[in-house]
Amino acid sequence: MPHPLVDQLRFTRNEFQRGLVGLSDEDARRRFLPMNCISWNVGHLAWQEQQYWLWYAQGRTLLPAIRKQFAYGAPASTPPLEEVRSAWQEITLASNPWLDSLATDDLLKPVVRNGQPTDRSYGSLLQRVIYHYWYHTGENMAIRQMLGHTDLPEYVGDIDREAPYRPE
Repeated sequence: MPHPLVDQLRFTRNEFQRGLVGLSDEDARRRFLPMNCISWNVGHLAWQEQQYWLWYAQGRTLLPAIRKQFAYGAPASTPPLEEVRSAWQEITLASNPWLDSLATDDLLKPVVRNGQPTDRSYGSLLQRVIYHYWYHTGENMAIRQMLGHTDLPEYVGDIDREAPYRPE
């Protein structure tokens, strides 16, 4: 059974994806300055998952273009939604086995970058990713409202059934 925080990440990922249901490519690429567009946000979260779970944790990069185009501070762009959704799915699927292997002791270990331990643990990174998803879920919903979309999902979904609290 995955660590409870990994379950929360999975629930959060599902909620993020639920917020994209019915979104056209044209609308996903629309920017309301100074925000990025929704499709960029998808690529950005794919970048973060790849950076943390594949690069930092395992020393590998699955999709180098994601690392360049969607990194923190990368220039804005308006990528095709299907392209970034596909990359997001590929990265999250590749990350899942490592995430499933985590125990509490693993989450307490410092992240190593450039051969040096940092002051961040994998548990802190896991929390950071979860909160980052919620930030962009809210931003995406605001963009969709600005686009005039109605009947949008309400948050938080069925957490009581899908990802209830459970102790370690």
